[in-house]
Amino acid sequence: MSRFRVAMDIGGTFTDVVAYDEEVGGYVAGKSSTTPGDLTAGVLAALATVDAQPERCSFAVHGTTQGLNAFLQRKGERVLLLATAGARDVYHIARGNRTRLYDIHYRKPIPLVPREDIVAIAGRLNYAGEELAPLDREAVRLAGVRARADGFGAIAVAFLFAYLNPTHELEAEAILREELGEGMTISLSHRIAREWREYERTSSAVLDAYTSPVVRTYLGRLESELTERGLNVPLHIMQSSGGIITARSARQMAVQTLLSGPVGGTMGGVALARRLTRPNLICVDMGGTSFDVSLVIDGRPDISSEAYLEGLPLLMSVVNFHTIGAGGGSLAYAEAGGLRVGPESAGADPGPACYGRGGTQPTVTDANLVLGRTDPTWFAGGQMSLDVDAAHRAVQELAGKLRLETVDLAEGICDVINAKMAQAIRTLTVEKGIEPRDFALVAFGGAGPMHAAFLAKELEVEEVIVPRFPGAFSAWGMLETEIRKDFAQAWFSPLADADHGKLADAAGALERDAEASLREEGIAAGHGRVEHALDVRYAGQEYTITIGLLSASEPLEPGFDDALSGRFDEAHERRFGHSNPGAPVELVTLRVTAFGDLGRARPQPLESQRGDGYAYEERPVVFGRSNRDARIVRRDALLVGAVVDGPAVIVENTATTVVPPKWQLRVDTYGELIMRATDKEA
Repeated sequence: MSRFRVAMDIGGTFTDVVAYDEEVGGYVAGKSSTTPGDLTAGVLAALATVDAQPERCSFAVHGTTQGLNAFLQRKGERVLLLATAGARDVYHIARGNRTRLYDIHYRKPIPLVPREDIVAIAGRLNYAGEELAPLDREAVRLAGVRARADGFGAIAVAFLFAYLNPTHELEAEAILREELGEGMTISLSHRIAREWREYERTSSAVLDAYTSPVVRTYLGRLESELTERGLNVPLHIMQSSGGIITARSARQMAVQTLLSGPVGGTMGGVALARRLTRPNLICVDMGGTSFDVSLVIDGRPDISSEAYLEGLPLLMSVVNFHTIGAGGGSLAYAEAGGLRVGPESAGADPGPACYGRGGTQPTVTDANLVLGRTDPTWFAGGQMSLDVDAAHRAVQELAGKLRLETVDLAEGICDVINAKMAQAIRTLTVEKGIEPRDFALVAFGGAGPMHAAFLAKELEVEEVIVPRFPGAFSAWGMLETEIRKDFAQAWFSPLADADHGKLADAAGALERDAEASLREEGIAAGHGRVEHALDVRYAGQEYTITIGLLSASEPLEPGFDDALSGRFDEAHERRFGHSNPGAPVELVTLRVTAFGDLGRARPQPLESQRGDGYAYEERPVVFGRSNRDARIVRRDALLVGAVVDGPAVIVENTATTVVPPKWQLRVDTYGELIMRATDKEA
């Protein structure tokens, strides 16, 4: 019986599955409609499409947006926040917004916990973590009584300087457990983020408490359903950091899964960078409702130690993303006499007008169908037939309001959404001093390859890569990653005054904790590795750059200060375009990351093209407001080495790739489609 390595990814419109057959060395991808009322049903239906029954799985990983959706829709649990007396309002005071200091329209993000649900608890530590006043145990007990009486679903505990000494938070947890039992979610700030900055740490604890019950319930049900159907290996969950952990660990730290869905695509980009020897990639994922941008730089994912969700900070390792409401389901409408597209979406139900589920407003998908860039009889691999007349009616109605021809408006809809997506890419590149022309563009998601060439032209990017199974690429990327556990410890000191011995001892202690965590995740000896880093800044700066260490013992090496300062200067120059060599440097946080190897798929190169021929049809497709005869090609008809000159449309089960005029596509060794601009047309 074949054994499959399986990845499952839930999107706004479809649930994708990619399975790797370990016997034959090949992949198969499938999808089913996402079932918002019961996401588990969509996952099981998608598994059935690739005949990867749970009992045949040797490895299973899942990306979920359950926690993120609960946050975005404000459907998390009601949270009671315990804060240090005298600092009760840290969470509501938050930070001043320096980047929008003169924006009269700026409004602070609305906190997840109203002020009346914050309880001040007496007890105080000083800046060094030493106790100044004992914890008021009775106040904690009364807070537990209130939580039960008023129906709170979770409790967050965030005391001053708990990142240095967690004693008071641990005492509070023990008292709350006595009062409320094991069923109550209790999030301690030092477990979520053992770092300085009280507001950010408090916000992180609140986010964990707010989303954890939803995520834990969902993961528990999914794991139970899969086990009942024969899954006999641990279910792994994608983290926002690009690594994976077991579902058991994810339930204990659910906040780490908030961005687990889109991160799979970034890790797929890392795998492509390794395979294609292209170290710098812009990864763009265009699905039904959103457009996600992330970067691979020097073969590694672009990761930050802090993220913001709708203005609320979250301290944890996370792949840097920029997301906008731009997808195949983005609605087009008239506003102030002009055309607007998105961020509102038709979603999965009713979906675009062409789905025939009751939608009447035109969407990007409808526009592409009107332009002939989508095959109505073979959408989603033939699982759906699109209603061309319904798409024309929807676009035509809006065209009448704007006094435009139907085809002109359809291409205008695509132009507007392309401009919005190009600007989203600039936000993560140009606005951070990164030149897009130094990167290749990896396009995936159900709609990404359809718009990729137009984005590349806008950004002057020379090469577009469309991976295999682009509509399920995020799921494929999950099969290419590894266990990741992150540890941090505050370590503030001017570099010139640092105690190198104590720093090395602290790094060694964190390394041992990291190695122990790998064993808990089932990683055998010899299959893990540990990386060390320090958050560094110039004296007087507020924020830091993470600089890698060679080992836990590097601080003991001669010349360590100069070596670290030099690496920091170089990183500062790359990030901000300037540096200040010789200026005093400060250490802020010590970081250790553990990685565990769970093995990877070993795909075989695909069959090479023999001769120049491949099967295709021809039909008119609109480019530049006029019909052009374009080749319509099934992707599985293109073998390695095949070349297709635009205009052309490549159709497959999970996506459609558009090759505009004066572009050329070729098939790489493992089946990736590589597109470049050329002066030649078919």
